[in-house]
Amino acid sequence: MTVKSSISLTDSQAAFARGLVENGRAASLSAVVQQGLELLREKRNAEAAETEALRAVLEARARGPFVGEEDFRRHTDQMLTEASRKYALGD
Repeated sequence: MTVKSSISLTDSQAAFARGLVENGRAASLSAVVQQGLELLREKRNAEAAETEALRAVLEARARGPFVGEEDFRRHTDQMLTEASRKYALGD
């Protein structure tokens, strides 16, 4: 289904859109607006997916075991020591 709408563009937006049509990058001004809206929809969907993924990670982390400062430092030091040995760092 197609819906006809009247929109207002700034002079620079109109010039840019016309340039896209004139250079064959878009079939019409309507196509330019449609592509712009699709890009905006994709961006919003990607942001929503990223937010949901972050929320899931944070919730999973909140349900996980608590690691005290000493255990955290010991584990971090161990990882750094192993990485240094593996990559022959600090020799």
